Amino acid sequence: MKPRNEPLVIKSFAKINLYLRVLNKRRDNFHNLDTLFARIDLADTIIIKGRRDSRIRIKCDSRHVPKDETNLCFRAADLLRQEFKLSHGLEIEIKKRIPVGAGLGGGSSNAASVLMGLNKYWHLNLSKSRLAILAAKLGSDVAFFIYDVKFALGSQRGDKIKPLVSLKATKLWLILVYPGVKVSTPLIYRKFDLYLSKHKSTLPFFKGISGLTRRVPDAKILLLELLKNGCSLNSKCLYNDLEAVTSNLYPVVSRVKKALLALRLERVMMSGSGPAVFAICSCRAQARNLSDKLRKEHTSWQVFLSSAV
Repeated sequence: MKPRNEPLVIKSFAKINLYLRVLNKRRDNFHNLDTLFARIDLADTIIIKGRRDSRIRIKCDSRHVPKDETNLCFRAADLLRQEFKLSHGLEIEIKKRIPVGAGLGGGSSNAASVLMGLNKYWHLNLSKSRLAILAAKLGSDVAFFIYDVKFALGSQRGDKIKPLVSLKATKLWLILVYPGVKVSTPLIYRKFDLYLSKHKSTLPFFKGISGLTRRVPDAKILLLELLKNGCSLNSKCLYNDLEAVTSNLYPVVSRVKKALLALRLERVMMSGSGPAVFAICSCRAQARNLSDKLRKEHTSWQVFLSSAV
């Protein structure tokens, strides 16, 4: 298994969750989820180079990204080395564009890119299903990025992936806003559990755990809406159980939503555990014009024009 000598450059895409329902807490302290992922063109760049020694070295242009063995890219590379009893050294450079701690899956995507990249770099010839099993050991969202699809359903921890090939031609134009607050996903889930124990009789967005009778959207209904209407989907089909929790802890999430709704955008929601918020636009021109307007009005926010890829 002789590694390549030339560097390998990989695009590492972000994701949004168009649907995220928390079903229950598992014995391993994770949560069972029902989610619909969309991969978007906001991307980091991963550069993999071989080293003459056996070290794994992480380089990154963001101070928010750890450079030690806690980094998900380090863990992905080390997992493959252990799996195949390899000792090849690596330098992994991460050029960040996806905001860190934003609910956009940047770290998970980076880890998946390393797994897929090293599969080529080290000539391992692993299947996507084998890579996905390894990916699940690194994090709940990592497996989604292994499948190289635009849309997919996620279940269990979010790591059991069903690619939605029927949506391959579906276009989504987005305004994506990151308000500059780094959010811890484990913290949001802990607060979710706390909210549930204290307020389950009064919080209708916890339907499914609390047993309240209020009807909530379904991921399959959203899938049908995307197939039929694309960017014009019914806004009521978008759903995120964690949004109320994150908004309570970080009021800026509500301010971002309010700013997007003030632009007469109807399909607005937080992604994942937040705090990034997206709005689905009717076309690229609308997304471009309104994102420019938002940048001028809110200079402290990062505003991205994006699309599903």
